Amino acid sequence: MKNYVHNGKVFIFAAVMAVAGSFASAQSGSPNGALNVVKPAIADRDLVIQIAEVTENAVFYPVDIEGTRLEVLAVKAPDGTIRTAFNTCQVCYGSGRGFYKQQGTVLVCQNCENRFRMSQVETRSGGCNPVPIFPANKTVTATAITISKEFLNEAKRIFARWRRG
Repeated sequence: MKNYVHNGKVFIFAAVMAVAGSFASAQSGSPNGALNVVKPAIADRDLVIQIAEVTENAVFYPVDIEGTRLEVLAVKAPDGTIRTAFNTCQVCYGSGRGFYKQQGTVLVCQNCENRFRMSQVETRSGGCNPVPIFPANKTVTATAITISKEFLNEAKRIFARWRRG
């Protein structure tokens, strides 16, 4: 108790540690409700998403395929289904800013500012939506979703200017 009262040093240390701990949790993908959690990048292999780590807050999975950076998002929709999409807008991808960030309960395109509910992810192709990854393009088991390197390779063209605009 003396250290806490003495010049406030321990209190300041505790506050800094609490903030640092919150930041680390947001970056690591802990299920504390953090938004815009980005998982560690993988390169030149299948993407395997553990179903247990997918919540109502989108999780972003960076992938490098033969030198092109892509990103997949996964989210649990209100109906309990796990939805996947490429983190790029079907209309805005060429701008370099056609990617999404979660704000509250919606995904927002950083180029056109269109907003999409989690229930809209992976439901349609075309228009200003996240590029869906439909069931035919992934393998789903009770514990994981696998998106093949070959399918990721096919998507490289829509990421040619991604986050460069």
